[in-house]
Parts: sequence; C-alpha cells; structure tokens
Amino acid sequence: MNIKNEVTTSGGSYVAELEGHQAEMTYSRTSPKLVIIDHTGVPDALRGKGVGQALALHAVEEARKGGWKIFPLCPFFKAQSQRHAEWADVINS
Repeated sequence: MNIKNEVTTSGGSYVAELEGHQAEMTYSRTSPKLVIIDHTGVPDALRGKGVGQALALHAVEEARKGGWKIFPLCPFFKAQSQRHAEWADVINS
C-alpha cells in the first residue's frame, strides 16, 4: 500500500492507494504544533483490509517526525487512538 501526503495551505490529507482504489484521512492545521484529524474515508472495496488503520498509523508517524500533536475529531481516528496507548505521546484529547 502506498500512502502519500498531500499538503494544502490550511491542512492536507494522507491518501492510500490499494487495488485501484483510494482512501483518505484529512486534517486541518491549527498551529505549527497541532493538527485536527477530521475525516477518514475508506471505500467499500477496501473495507476490512486495514487501510484505515494504516492511515491512522501514518498520521501518528508524521506527527512524531514533525513534532506536533493530533486532536482526534474524526470518530474513526479517535477510536483508534483510544485503542493504542502507545500513541499517547502525539494525541491531544
């Protein structure tokens, strides 16, 4: 699975491509040290294949590399962050 970062002036998205389909996790940047993950979209064709989890882990790794925190507004990402205590260093809840 290939995940790429797409950056805009106010945020961006992480886009995963698999089997000819795309899934995405979008975020807004509120400051240099905080992003809000606001949406995760996975098409039906990719459900159950770990794509959402891969996007969430990618977001956590990007936050660690960038030195910022994540506010989990997206219900999917929030649920994942509650299941992964090892992500607590980058979660701002």
